[in-house]
Amino acid sequence: MTRLTLTRPTLTRRGVRALAAAAVALAALAGAIVWFAGSEDRALDGACDGVLPVGDVRAVLGEDAGLEVTNRTEGAFGDKAATSGGKRANSLSVRCRITAESTGHIAVTIAGSPRPRAEYGYGELYAAVPASHTLPVPLGNGWSGLFATDTARLGDAEDGTATTAVLLDCARRGDSLLITVETALRGTTTLDDPAVRPDFVRTATATAEAANDHWGCGARLGTPVRTVGLPVNEDEYEPLLGAKGTCTAVPTASRSAVSTARETARDRAPRESCVLGMRDGSPLYRLEAYYGPYAEDARSQYTRDYDYENVTPAEKPAGRLGQSAYWAGATCPRGAESALYLIRAAADGETRRRPDLAYERAALAAFAAASAEHHGCAAPSLPKD
Repeated sequence: MTRLTLTRPTLTRRGVRALAAAAVALAALAGAIVWFAGSEDRALDGACDGVLPVGDVRAVLGEDAGLEVTNRTEGAFGDKAATSGGKRANSLSVRCRITAESTGHIAVTIAGSPRPRAEYGYGELYAAVPASHTLPVPLGNGWSGLFATDTARLGDAEDGTATTAVLLDCARRGDSLLITVETALRGTTTLDDPAVRPDFVRTATATAEAANDHWGCGARLGTPVRTVGLPVNEDEYEPLLGAKGTCTAVPTASRSAVSTARETARDRAPRESCVLGMRDGSPLYRLEAYYGPYAEDARSQYTRDYDYENVTPAEKPAGRLGQSAYWAGATCPRGAESALYLIRAAADGETRRRPDLAYERAALAAFAAASAEHHGCAAPSLPKD
């Protein structure tokens, strides 16, 4: 069943309070008692099936801001979910958006995992996390999550916009909830201020806590996020030999001129990236690790959109894609989706025209092994040639 509501109050909270006071005064004159409740508050309380942290939303968007609330809930999760291909498939999909005309918006998406097979191959299964120009960083503090932006540069048009994703690995074997929150604030707010960044995260973690109880997930939760780093920009590279995060143990290559890396910490992030480059930082290869819903989503894109004679990450644990790309896979604990690891050459350049396939396999093997160990997964299955 789908529930869709739209509320567009024209009064600020102060205006609502003033109207309430006037209503009570008039009622008192008539010898009656009237309880006044603003439609805005009712809409907020019901947003995202009632799991939205209203106090945190108010604090971020402004206590006195007039808000527009849109809300949609459909599907089922856990014991109420149907089966697909002999396995339980969670169709739960929750979306709500809170907009303050003067300050910005908060958009929340909650999705159950794994999804029904019928959804595969028709676009993304889960809300996207920006990762084209920057590398998302982990939330840390015991959370499996990401903090991401389209840009991390002070003063850019998107400086006040960030996406936070929190993955809840439920107590039920194989089930999970993915909470994704986009926060966009106008005005002087800048992500360059470390004191501001936790405000962008708080709504996501508080929503995750409420969702964990509301849908009986039973996941292990993290602690409040007091600090979070900035996503890694394209010019923030370092020598590969000194890498200590997601690029740890990945070898250099003389033929391909690979000597630099852009990386992040791992810290239970459900998605990891390592970008390998030349001495000046120009990208040559990109390594990606996907876990849980992100691995499911990545594999699902090959179900209908590609034709590699059934030799894709959707059908086999490891192999080669096209002229210069490989993938590997690893079995993970508690019935979770198998992890997926990919290496791709840069979109243009010598590495794509004349690929160093032996190096690609070696780099993928090192990256996948280190990542799988960090996440408690089995040794990866690797491509042979």
